[in-house]
Amino acid sequence: MTDFVLVRHGETVWHDGNRYAGRTDVELTPHGRRQAAALGAWAAGERIDAVVSSPLSRARLTAEPAAEALGLTPLVDERLLELDFGRGDGLTRDEMRDRFPEELAAFLRDPVAHHLPGGEDPRAAAERGSEALHDLAVTYPEGRVLVVAHSTLVRLVLCHQLGIPLADYRRVFPALHNGALTELRLRGGRMSLLRLNAPTALAPTHEGTPS
Repeated sequence: MTDFVLVRHGETVWHDGNRYAGRTDVELTPHGRRQAAALGAWAAGERIDAVVSSPLSRARLTAEPAAEALGLTPLVDERLLELDFGRGDGLTRDEMRDRFPEELAAFLRDPVAHHLPGGEDPRAAAERGSEALHDLAVTYPEGRVLVVAHSTLVRLVLCHQLGIPLADYRRVFPALHNGALTELRLRGGRMSLLRLNAPTALAPTHEGTPS
């Protein structure tokens, strides 16, 4: 049995404008850094065997206070990168509607069958993210692992692991709050959802980009 605490990185400078943040390395806001510090304070009182993050700085900087509080070396896994939004990266929905309205409309109807132009197939993202968790379970078979990643990737992984159609990720999981805790348990090759969007209790969360 392996437990995973999945955390979306702290608030970034693109959140107020609701810009789609995929592979662009976007900075944390001061509030995002406070959320990272709150995660570290929470982790100091928990049993965590490893801290793993996406390579993007917003995830690494969110994970670092927790790793430091636990005396662990933070690990990075490329498979935890956010979904690549292609031509939509860095844009708001209104800007996408101006630039490629038909593609955006198709994406909003079914984000899996019609992912954003030039972007990554969400099925591939769900597979790589899930593979990362299962590999961690092999390394920490009786452990508890803190994973700091991204909103869309985590929601896709949740759907993939819980048997929910990927196209429903926005309906079933409409928001993953910055800095909040979502816990999964892997037992016998199957995942269970233990909690969703639980606050660290030390810093408020923010819904961020509704991608």
